This record gives sequence, C-alpha cells and structure tokens, in this order.
Amino acid sequence: MGQRVMNSKLVDLPAVVTNTSDQGASVGIMSDKGAKRHTVYVRDPTGEQQKEDQVAEEKAIAMVYNGISHAVMMATPLDLSDFALGFSLTEKIIATPQQLKNIEIIRSDLGYEIQMDIIGSAWMQLKQRRRQLNGRTGCGICGLESLEAVQPVVQIVRAAVLPTYAVVDEAMQEMQAQQTLHEQCGAVHAAAFVDASGHVVALREDIGRHNALDKLLGAIARRNTNEGFITVSSRASYEMIYKTATQGISTLIAASAPTMMAIELAHQAQMNLIGFVKPGRQSIYCQSAAFIENNEDKV
Repeated sequence: MGQRVMNSKLVDLPAVVTNTSDQGASVGIMSDKGAKRHTVYVRDPTGEQQKEDQVAEEKAIAMVYNGISHAVMMATPLDLSDFALGFSLTEKIIATPQQLKNIEIIRSDLGYEIQMDIIGSAWMQLKQRRRQLNGRTGCGICGLESLEAVQPVVQIVRAAVLPTYAVVDEAMQEMQAQQTLHEQCGAVHAAAFVDASGHVVALREDIGRHNALDKLLGAIARRNTNEGFITVSSRASYEMIYKTATQGISTLIAASAPTMMAIELAHQAQMNLIGFVKPGRQSIYCQSAAFIENNEDKV
C-alpha cells in the first residue's frame, strides 16, 4: 500500500504505477498536460493569420477491473488515478477507497488502460451486474439495458445549511480563476471542492463534466472529510446529483441550469442545489432539510 498526503491527514491508498509502450514502469502521477499545440488560421474581416493554439486532448480511457474491461470513457488524460477511484466509488463498484487495492495506468497509441485490483466481494458484485458502457463525452447512461435502470435510487444526505450568497460568489470566482487548462485551451469543464468559507480546496478539469466530477470525488475521497460543497462549471444533470450524493456531500452549485430530473433527485436526497450562478444572480432550486427545519422552528 502506498500513501499520499492530500491534507494534513494521511489516508491509505493503492499504489499508482504508470507504464508506457516505450519505457519501463514508474511510480507517480501522469505527466500529460491535457492539451497539445496545433497550428490554426485565425481570421477576421481584414484577413487571416497563422497561430499556434492549445487544444484539449481527448483520449479513450479503459476502466479494467481484475483483468476485465468494464467501461471505456472519452476523457482528458489528466489525474487518471483520481478518475479511477472516483468512477469506482460513484458507480458503486467499490464502497470505500480501501477496496481498491492497486492501480496501474498503461499508456499506448490507442489511449489508456487503468488496470485496477479490487477486493473479492466487490469483484463478485461487479460480475453480477455485467454493466458494459460505451462512454461518450458527458454521457452517463450509455449501455443501460432498460428504462428502469435510468431511475437511480439516491441516498438521503446529511442535512446542511445553505451556503450564503457571498460564500457561493467567492467559490465560483475562485473556481474560475483556478481553471488553468480551460484558460489555455477552453473546451473543458471544472469541478471544485470548496470549504465553508468559499475557498477552493481541490479542483479537477476534463472535457466531460461527469469525468471532472469523478476526478474530484476521487481526489477528496483520499481525504478524511467531506465537509464542504461542490461547484461545477457546467449544468447540473441528474447524474451530477447522484454522484455527489453517493459521497455524502450535501450541496451542489452549478454555473448553468439544472435539469428537472436533477431537481427531483436533489429533493429525494434532501440536498442543496443552486444553479444559474452568475454575477449578481443565484437560483436556489432545492434546499436541505436543515434549512427547512430551521425555518419551521422560527414560525
């Protein structure tokens, strides 16, 4: 077992081994920058000019459990160990980070394989499910076999006070300022974990909004706390609510609008859901039981 420091506390983590087709194994985090240079011609009414541009990378990422391929996602090849852990947790392949014993990331011309070893009980459950995804950017239900399977059962999260207007405003500004990959090339979404004061604790970026959230949830699962809330640069789909709730986080804040199914699921989970966050405007779509109970006590 390796160990990695994510905060002042240590959490036992699987070792991460990175292999490539032209070099031996090495221990560490993927070194890719998530963007590549490309020559473009920029034009305006007066003519055109050749420039070097940064373009977001999109690679096939295969999630392989105990030697069996489970899903292939199109994603940005950054923070892949976080992606592996977050995806495994939010898809309920494992119940805790400790059930993921080892991660090996193999890079080839075709993309990346994330080979994971999970404990026997989790492996048996996964074999029973036999759910095979063909992932597309931001697509969360590809491969499901029935309409019933699209209706998720979401857990009720612990009650949490709605963040104030000022805290949300601070959080969204910090998230935007820390989107370094988006600043370089656009085309990517961000998800951030924010403390009660509105300060970003962790941030992950990806071409897919669900991928960015999985990466973030993997990163914060390595911590011993989920005290805080999540902000995303995208809309809030039902699966964003579902993934957030699976990790016991009570508040999701989106730069764009939620879908109706997302609002309904947030009500079921008794979450705080704020969307359409713009300068001078925040729309509250759902409020936690804590807010409702506090207001009822005042009546």
